[in-house]
Amino acid sequence: MNPWLNAVAQVEALEDLVLNADLVDSMRERWSGLSGSQVGRINFYTPSFKHHETSEVSACGKNAFPAISITGGDCKLQCDHCKAKILEPMIPVRTPEELDGLVDRIVLDGGRGLLLSGGSDHQNVVHYEPYFPTVRKIKDRYPNLQIAMHTGIATPEFARGMEDAGVDVAMMDVIGAQDTINQVYHLRRSVDDFEAALEALVATKMKVVPHIVIGLHYGELLGEWNSLEIIQRHLPSALVLVVIMPQYAASSRPFVTPAADEIGKFFMDARAALPETPVLLGCARPSGVHRSITDTYAVMAGLNGVAFPSDGMLALAKHLERDVFVTPSCCSMIVGEEVLALGDETTTMPLDYVPAAPKRRTQLRDIPIVFSA
Repeated sequence: MNPWLNAVAQVEALEDLVLNADLVDSMRERWSGLSGSQVGRINFYTPSFKHHETSEVSACGKNAFPAISITGGDCKLQCDHCKAKILEPMIPVRTPEELDGLVDRIVLDGGRGLLLSGGSDHQNVVHYEPYFPTVRKIKDRYPNLQIAMHTGIATPEFARGMEDAGVDVAMMDVIGAQDTINQVYHLRRSVDDFEAALEALVATKMKVVPHIVIGLHYGELLGEWNSLEIIQRHLPSALVLVVIMPQYAASSRPFVTPAADEIGKFFMDARAALPETPVLLGCARPSGVHRSITDTYAVMAGLNGVAFPSDGMLALAKHLERDVFVTPSCCSMIVGEEVLALGDETTTMPLDYVPAAPKRRTQLRDIPIVFSA
C-alpha cells in the first residue's frame, strides 16, 4: 500500500475519504523528484471573513482584515461565475471620504489590514484612481496597516498609481483561455491583456499575488495551464489557487463542480512549475467531502499554504513529514485569499507534534429542521 495512503488512514477525520490511488502514486513519485526553496513547507492560515474552526485550528478575530468594496454590490461585468455575489458581504463605501472614516474605525477595532475590491467596468477595470490619494493618506497615518487591492486589468500607469498610493499587495485573476474571457467574463479583451497586466504589476515594488480559478470555464479546466505558463514568465510573490464555486452561477448558465482528481493533478503541476514561489490554496473552494479531498491533494502536492483547512490536514501534513506551520493571524481573505503576511514570520508558529484529528461530532446546528404542512 502506498505510504501516503497509510498516512491518510492514520488520521481519523480522513478515514472515510475515497482517494484516487493512481493519482496518489503519481503525486508521491513526482514529489520525490522536486527541489526548491518552497518545497516541503506548509502553512495553515486561519482567515477572518468567515467564522472558521476545526478540531485542529481555532478561528481568529473577525475584524482583523475586513473586505471593502468601492462599488458596493455593483459590477457591470456580471461574469457568469459570480454575478457580483462575491461583493455582497463586503463593507460598501462609495467615496474616498467614506473610506477614510471607515479605516479609522477598523484600526480602532484592532484591524491589521484591509482588502480593497470593487466591481469592474465593461473593460475589466476597477476604478480606484479617485481613491489613490486617500489610500496614500491612510498609509501615511497607519504605516503598519497592510493594504491589499484586487485589481482587474492594470496598465503600467495604473500599477504605478497603486504603488505610489502605498498598496502592499496587488492581486488579479490570470485567465489563460480566450473562450473563457469572452463567454464567462463577457469581455472583449485578450489573454495577452491579462499577461500585460501581470507584467505591469510585477514591475513595481508591491507584492503581487495572482490567482488561477480552477474550473473557471463552467467547471471545465481549459486555460489553467496557460495561466500557469504566464505566471512562470512573470514570477510573482506568490500564487493563489482557488476552485470555482458553482452555487454563485445563474441557473441559465450552470457550472459543474470540477473533479477533485483533476484539481489534484493541477496542484501537482503548479507545484512543479514554481518550486521557488509560494503556491497557496485559497478558501474559495467547494465544501463538504469534495473540500476534504481537495485539501488532501493540496497537502500531498506540497502547496505552501491552505486557508480554512479541513479537519485532519495538519495531522496529515505531519504524517507526510512536511515542515508544518500555523499562522493564527487573520491573513487569508475570502476574496482571493491572498496572504498579506508573506515573508512575515512574527506570527507563524511551527507545529512540532501530530495533532489529534477526530471526526467532527454532529452538533445541533448541523441537524436540518424540516417543516411539514
